[in-house]
Amino acid sequence: DVQLQASGGGLVQAGGSLRLSCAASGLTFGAYAIGWLRQAPGKEREGVSCIDTSDGDTYYADSVEGRFTISSDDAKNTVYLQMNSLKPEDTAVYYCAAHCTVVRARGTTIRFPDDYWGQGTQVTVSS
Repeated sequence: DVQLQASGGGLVQAGGSLRLSCAASGLTFGAYAIGWLRQAPGKEREGVSCIDTSDGDTYYADSVEGRFTISSDDAKNTVYLQMNSLKPEDTAVYYCAAHCTVVRARGTTIRFPDDYWGQGTQVTVSS
């Protein structure tokens, strides 16, 4: 089966940094897009970032552009999300998910299908 295991979440102060990791199995990097989405209580889920492992192109939601960086290590089938300058509004459960798509209309929107999510990792940013 496809497994997407996210880790690296935690509690940080505003302005701090975290690095999330996702180890993927059952998928071959270079053949699909993978990224991150987040869900906060009372808010709709938001696609955060996406990397196309076939060409290395990266995409970011407008809310995190300039603060977050996605990268991948294809040999390790691992994707990372470096989160800098964290804000309380970044507090959410972050999920690693495959097969993201990007729509550029009224800003950048990143979408994921429902059946390729892993278990999330909690990120809490205190003020």
